[in-house]
Amino acid sequence: KNQMNYFSTRDKSLKFSFKEIFLRGLAPGGGLFLPSEIKKFNEEELNNLRKLDYKDLATEIIFNFCKEEVNKNQLKSLIEKSYSSFKNKEVVNLKKVGDINLLELYNGPTLAFKDIAMQVIGNLYDHLKVAKDKTVNIVVATSGDTGSAAIAALNNRKNINLFVLHPHNKISSIQRKIMTTIGSSNIYNIAIKGSFDDCQKIVKELFNDDNFRSKINMSGVNSINWARIVCQIVYYFYSYFKLNKDSISFSVPTGNFGDIYAGYVAKKMGLPINKLIVATNENDILQRVINTGEYKPDKVKPSISPSMDIQVASNFERLLFYAVGQDDQKVNLLMSDLSKKGFFILDQSTIQDIKKDFEAVKINDEATQLIIKNINDEFKFIIDPHTATGFGAAKKIKGLENIVVLGTAHPFKFSDTVKKTIGKNLESPSHLKMDVDKKEKFDIIENSNSQVKNYILSKVK
Repeated sequence: KNQMNYFSTRDKSLKFSFKEIFLRGLAPGGGLFLPSEIKKFNEEELNNLRKLDYKDLATEIIFNFCKEEVNKNQLKSLIEKSYSSFKNKEVVNLKKVGDINLLELYNGPTLAFKDIAMQVIGNLYDHLKVAKDKTVNIVVATSGDTGSAAIAALNNRKNINLFVLHPHNKISSIQRKIMTTIGSSNIYNIAIKGSFDDCQKIVKELFNDDNFRSKINMSGVNSINWARIVCQIVYYFYSYFKLNKDSISFSVPTGNFGDIYAGYVAKKMGLPINKLIVATNENDILQRVINTGEYKPDKVKPSISPSMDIQVASNFERLLFYAVGQDDQKVNLLMSDLSKKGFFILDQSTIQDIKKDFEAVKINDEATQLIIKNINDEFKFIIDPHTATGFGAAKKIKGLENIVVLGTAHPFKFSDTVKKTIGKNLESPSHLKMDVDKKEKFDIIENSNSQVKNYILSKVK
């Protein structure tokens, strides 16, 4: 039997284990890791999965990607433990809002879909014993939600420090407070004077600096970490089984392309997904590349859906690898165009390949507010601005049935915007264990990788 290993989008000859890629995040040479094989379920296997509850389903799916290093019973108990703090015993729930199927992914401790993967990842650090002999320093960039999910998952862990970079004054105040009021002594919040893309760029540069990376024993939990994607595949399967229709489409509020890429992997695993709809805000690089073939990061425009204020959608490279016929050299060329010229252009056949699986729609701030208002007027139900872009995109695509919209964050995280839109103050949900009036703890740093390095080095000594 072939052993499952991982290679890079830019170098198919690499062979890494799950544990190695879990710790590394980014592949050598800057590519992203992909598995050497993706399990494809047949109809009979899908029918067996259909009967499982969320946690057992998660065990079955995740196991395929790490079976060399984790046995199934251990994985099952790790998953049970990871989801014990969720308000809902099924982890996620599917709700009808008018004719839209809403998949609520915000039942975790920090009210966003990121918790679903991050809680598992926190426990995997322990389970794989990666921090047993030497402290691991995890560095992560956040556009608002990843940071708090990582803090909730890694707070107080032994031999792990977590450094979270967020764009200063460019996330919601609740998003910031969830990060800056819960951390214990192993958590460092860094506000960078710049955009999320600046934060992400610094983190990537640190990963690509081999000396620095090994010196601090660095690891990452951004959506480029394959383990994040693997955990997110589960709720695509779960929705399909719950909806119980022959085929299904998904509308996904998208920034870094990780969440919707998990849907693409689910389709590769045999889930009969018709279309994956990319919903973007004004930062519409993904909508542009899917509809025109030009991938060209623009200046970030601040919006009311700040977690999607991203112009460099890292995980798109994983899709690109398959869209260009698994040609690592071609990926290299395109990515070098991106770094040298600031853009790349896809040929018609690559665009057609992507369009078989994806549709893309941009929803601006004004439309987003209108959607929140209309949903509240009509159904007395409140959604957050990110989820609203998913609703908007689902409505715009004609002729698709059985669309599930991913509800990516609880509206309380964006209560200022929601209040402006519907005139209501939102209550903090009971499963958010946070005291917003506590003193915040974060440091403001210039947009400079050397300053971030010095800051980290001063803390890890």
